[in-house]
Amino acid sequence: MVAVSPFRGLLYDPEVVGNLAAVTAPPYDVVLPHQRDQLHRSSPFNIALVDLGADVEEAPVEKYTRAGQILRQWRDRGVLVPTGRPSAFPYEMAFGYRGEPRRVRGVLVEVGLEPLEDGGAILPHERTMSAPVEDRLRLMRATAADLSPIYAVAGGPSEPQSDLLERASRRAPARELTDEDGVTHRLWVESFPEELGRWYRGQPLLIADGHHRYQTALAHRRERRAHGGPGPWDGVMMLLVDAATERPPVLPIHRVLSLQAGAFPEVPGERVRGLEEILARLVDDDLRFGAALRTDEGLIHLVGRLSGEPPTVSALHRELLDDMKGVRDLRFVPDAALAEAEVREGRADLAVFLPPARVENVRGVVAAGGTLPQKSTFFWPKPRTGMVIRPLDEGLPG
Repeated sequence: MVAVSPFRGLLYDPEVVGNLAAVTAPPYDVVLPHQRDQLHRSSPFNIALVDLGADVEEAPVEKYTRAGQILRQWRDRGVLVPTGRPSAFPYEMAFGYRGEPRRVRGVLVEVGLEPLEDGGAILPHERTMSAPVEDRLRLMRATAADLSPIYAVAGGPSEPQSDLLERASRRAPARELTDEDGVTHRLWVESFPEELGRWYRGQPLLIADGHHRYQTALAHRRERRAHGGPGPWDGVMMLLVDAATERPPVLPIHRVLSLQAGAFPEVPGERVRGLEEILARLVDDDLRFGAALRTDEGLIHLVGRLSGEPPTVSALHRELLDDMKGVRDLRFVPDAALAEAEVREGRADLAVFLPPARVENVRGVVAAGGTLPQKSTFFWPKPRTGMVIRPLDEGLPG
C-alpha cells in the first residue's frame, strides 16, 4: 500500500540567491561533465555543488564530506529556508513539444518506502547498477537530505490531485524559473489534502525516473534503522504524476559504444541517407532501430528491425547489444544528434538510435514481472533539483 504524506521542505530564498535558474540543476544523472562545470560556475549557491561535487583523486570521500558541509552552511546562513508546516508541493512544468505548448503537473510529497518486488506497490521498470547507488548513498549519508525527487506515475485519473493542482494554480507560485531547455518550472506550497493520501493508498506507482535514487533510499533506511529505528529515512521525496490526465512525454535514450581495436560490429539493417531519415522511421511497436557507424567508407546510417515483443529497447539488448563482441564502453545519450556526433568525430565507434517507448509497452513489461534494460526511457521534462529539498534530520535530537 502506498503511503503518501506532506513534509517540511527547504526552499532557496530568492532574496539571497537571486535567479533560481542559476542555483537549481537537472537531475544528477543527465548532467554531462562540461555541464557540471557550468553549473558550478553559475552561482556559489548552485545545488550541483552539493549534488555533483568535483572528485578529489587523492581523497575520494572528501567530495561527500564537502557536500554535507556546504549544505549545512547554506541552511545556517539562510540561503535555504524551511517551509514551516508539513506541506504538499504542487509542481508544474510548461514546455513546447513537437510544436505544441504542453505542461505536465504533479505533486511533490513524501512516499513511504516499499520493497521493489513482484506485485508490490512501487514498481521499477529498469535495471540498476551498484556504482551509482553507492555514490548516492555516500552523498545521502553526508547531507542527510533528499536533494532531488524521484519521478513516479500513477494510472489515474485522480480527482483529488486535479483539485489540488487547480486550486494551487489560481495563485502565484511560491517559486518559478525557466531552465536552460526553455522549460518553465513552477512550485506552490499547499496544505496536504487527506483525500489525496486516501486515493494513493490503492494506486501502484511506476518509477519513471530515479531508480538508483530509490535503491539508495532503501539502502539508507536499512543503515539508519539498524542504529536509530524508524525515522524520516522511512520515506523518500517523489513527484507523483497522474499519467492519465497529464500524458507525460517519454523520449528515447540512445546507445553510444566504443569498441576494442579490430572489433567490427555486425549490425543488421538497410542503409539510409542520414540521421533525419532514421528518426522519421523509428516506431516502438514496429521494433525498428537505427545505427550510425564508422567504416572504411566513412560514416554510414542504417535502419534495422528486431523480432519479439515491444518495447524496442528490450529487443535491442536481447538480440544485439548484450552479446556484441568487443564492447569496451557503453554510454547513454538522450540527444540523437550528439550521439551521432560522437561517432562522426571519432570519440565512439557505433551509435544506436531508439524510438520513443510507449508507456503502455513499459507497463506491459512491468505487469509481466519484467524490467527494462538500464536507461531505457527518458521521461521529459524532469523536475528540477533544488526546487525543494527534503531534510532527513527534521525533528531529530541534536
